[in-house]
Amino acid sequence: MSRKKTEPFEDALKKLEKIVEKLERGSLPLEEAMEAFAEGVRLVKYCNQKLDEAENRVQTLVKSGPEGWTTTAFETPPTAEQNRTSREPERPAAGDDTELT
Repeated sequence: MSRKKTEPFEDALKKLEKIVEKLERGSLPLEEAMEAFAEGVRLVKYCNQKLDEAENRVQTLVKSGPEGWTTTAFETPPTAEQNRTSREPERPAAGDDTELT
């Protein structure tokens, strides 16, 4: 398969979606399925790389007082799993007679 040196992200994603559809149908012969799977892995790595590059370029404007606007690096919000593992159970304040249910 010939491919451009820098394939647009959207094109790579569409190709990946088509590969997934073919593999999910389960009608490909084993050898073709293995080739499709290998191409899918390559596309996943490529798309992840492009997303990482985009994330690194994204910057958020932050108001910095009278000096005006500055930029800071974009940070992804924590996932639900990260939120669950980082929270401690709430405890009543000292002297609080409220019962926890």
